[in-house]
This record gives sequence, C-alpha cells and structure tokens, in this order.
Amino acid sequence: MINRRDFGKLVLGATALSFTACNSLASGLSTIPANKKRVVIVGGGFGGAATARYLRKFDSNVEIVLVEQNKEYYTCPFSNAVIAGMEKMDFIKHDLSTLAKKHNIKVVYAKVAKVDGASSSVILENGEKISYTKAVVSPGIDFKYEKGYTKENEKHAPHAVKAGEQTTILQKQLENMKDGGTFVMVAPADPFRCPPGPYERISLVAHYIKKNKPNSKIIVLDQKDKFSKQALFSNGWKELYGDLIDWRAAQFGGKVLSVDPVKKIVVTEDEEIKADVLNYIPNQKASQLAFDSGLVADGKDWCDIHPKTFESKLVKNVHVIGDASNAAPMPKSAFSASTQGKVVALQIARMLKQQEPLNPPKLANTCYSLLSPNYGISIAAVYNALDDKIQNVDGAGGVSPETDPDGHIRILEAKYAYAWYESQTADIFK
Repeated sequence: MINRRDFGKLVLGATALSFTACNSLASGLSTIPANKKRVVIVGGGFGGAATARYLRKFDSNVEIVLVEQNKEYYTCPFSNAVIAGMEKMDFIKHDLSTLAKKHNIKVVYAKVAKVDGASSSVILENGEKISYTKAVVSPGIDFKYEKGYTKENEKHAPHAVKAGEQTTILQKQLENMKDGGTFVMVAPADPFRCPPGPYERISLVAHYIKKNKPNSKIIVLDQKDKFSKQALFSNGWKELYGDLIDWRAAQFGGKVLSVDPVKKIVVTEDEEIKADVLNYIPNQKASQLAFDSGLVADGKDWCDIHPKTFESKLVKNVHVIGDASNAAPMPKSAFSASTQGKVVALQIARMLKQQEPLNPPKLANTCYSLLSPNYGISIAAVYNALDDKIQNVDGAGGVSPETDPDGHIRILEAKYAYAWYESQTADIFK
C-alpha cells in the first residue's frame, strides 16, 4: 500500500518527466522510423530556407526538419538601406512560420553545437540529438578577430555584416555623428560575404551624409587593391558625391596594422586615423559550427564540397551551402546561397529515390547594388557544376553598362533591386 509521502514522490516525479518532455526541443527526433527518411537543415537564412522550401516541392514524403537559432531573421540584402535611413528594420525582417504551416516543415528553434557525421545526428546545444538521413548545413560566416578587434569590443566599431543588432548599432552611430565628422570603413580581404556589400554601404552612407551632414568626410581603408564592380562604383561615386569618398587601396595607404574600436583609432602603414564612426569589417571564415563539425580541413577557412551535390568532401551525407562553402568562382551572396539550396534540394530528392544526381546542375548569381535610392547597378553570372570545379558559363551574365548618358538605366536598376528583393524573399519565406 502506498502512503501519502510515497504518493507525493510519484506525483512529483511524473510532473518532472512531463515538464521535461514538454520542454524538449527535439522530441521524437532522436531516431528515424524504419520506413522514413529525414533531411535536417541547419540554418534558416536564404540558403537553408530555400533548401527546405524546394525540397518539399521535389519530395512530398520526406521528413524535413529545419533548425534555426533565431525566430526572426534579418537579411543582409537591403540592410545597407536601413543603415542609411532609407528603410526600417521591419523591411528586412522575415520568419519561418510560412514554411512550417504551408509546407509541412518542422522548425526547431535551437542553437546547434555540432553536426556529427559519425552518428548521423545534429546535436543541439542542450545535448538533444536529431537524427538525419541527409543533412544540409548553411551556417554562414564568422570573423577572424585580429589586430585588436574582438568580439567584446565589436559594438564600438560595428561590422554590420550579420544583419540585426549590428545594423541598428551602426545606423544609430551614423545618425548621431556630428556634422564635420569622419566615417571610416575598413573593408576586408577576399573572400568575404557579399563582395559588393561594403561599397554599396559606403555609397548609401555618402548619400546620407551629403543630405544630412554635408561637412563630413568618408575614408575607406581597403585590405585589397580592387573590388567587385569597381569601375561602376567609382564612376557612380564621382557622379553622385564628387570627392566625398576617399577610397584607399591596400598598396596605397589602405592596409591596416591595428585598430582600437573603443577609441575608434585605426593605424595603417602610413598614419593613425581617428574616426567618429568606425565601421570595421573583419576578414572572414566559415562559421565556427563548420569547424566544430569537422567540415573544414586543417589550415583552411572554408568547407570544401563536391560541386555537383555540395556534399562535404570530409563528412559523408552532409551538404554545405552558402557563405561557408568553398564554391568559387560563385560569390558569397544571398542569391548564390538560395540557388545552391535549390540545386541541393533537387539533388538530395533524387539521391533519396536512388536516382543519379542531375549532371551538370546549373547555378546562378545576381547581385544588385544601390548607390543612391535612384541609382542602381548589377552583376550576374551563370555556372556549371562539374565533377571537380564550378565553372563560369561563357557568354552568360554580365554587368551594368559603364555609361548611362540619360540616366534611365540606373533608375531602372534601382527599381529592379527592390523587385529582386521582393521576389526572392517571397519565393523563400512566403
């Protein structure tokens, strides 16, 4: 016979077990039923969300689990417009609710500690495991903290390369800068996220300064000697802003030796520069998750992949897409990530059905950049994914014309930039 004290212990124990079960982030996902196949996607940005959306389109039966740390996702595309006061943060905010409700995708909001190829499982930070048949990892980038720039002091000299809080910090710093102040950007060495991104940002910062703080100046200290769409940007800067933007190549005074984010001081080979606003964009590497999961070879910064399927060269059944992958000559861009996600979704759907992967798959990238609200430029390319490399398709793609005598092309491309963003986000998130 159970006495009152023992009965109480049983009730408390059952309650604790129930509470644990209810608070499990990955309940029922530690194993895969014998008759099921499961694809686990890590990262809910352009790459991961596109993979989930299109995998469901290609396979109505496969179980899809999308693991994302944040319930709200802020896009890097158009974050520069937010920094320059042209748009609000809500304009670049998206979520995964439509993927979950409309496309039968299980979304787990959690931080991933590791993708474990040995056990075919995604291990969450709380220790729970999600088993997979195939995994797709789109973890993004991390920074090389060096030269005095650290995670602890980055808010004083925001990079704003990961959109969200950093975007708001830089926007507020620009807004609060005195008229007559100095805005200094340190642009990173190749490769890095969104090659035209720093130069679009400095263009829109110039637009803001010309309008609101006309006595200020801009200095760009570049860690390289050339950059994406350089002729188009340079011509646009001269046309729109005169000599407001002082861009310095690495070999001509741009190379940075050290930085003090708190004091906003940058030391180059030639001088010490004091900024009122310092936008320091560090050199980059694949996300730490990629390193912790064994997806980056010793001595390297990015994940090597088999081009046709984006399967890791180091960990079987794990496919790496987006900025973390070594997919050159494709740039590290939102459009590249979404294109890679769609191709990988198709290849995985075929592989799960014991079909040969598409050969060769076509990949693409299109990138619009705003130099002002009504001045846009673009670059586009198409690629073949071959056995051992990704190769440009000759004659496909191109860049905006260098001259636009009556200005109508630049105006149209600015409109196209907004249309591109709306169509991309609608396709993936809505």
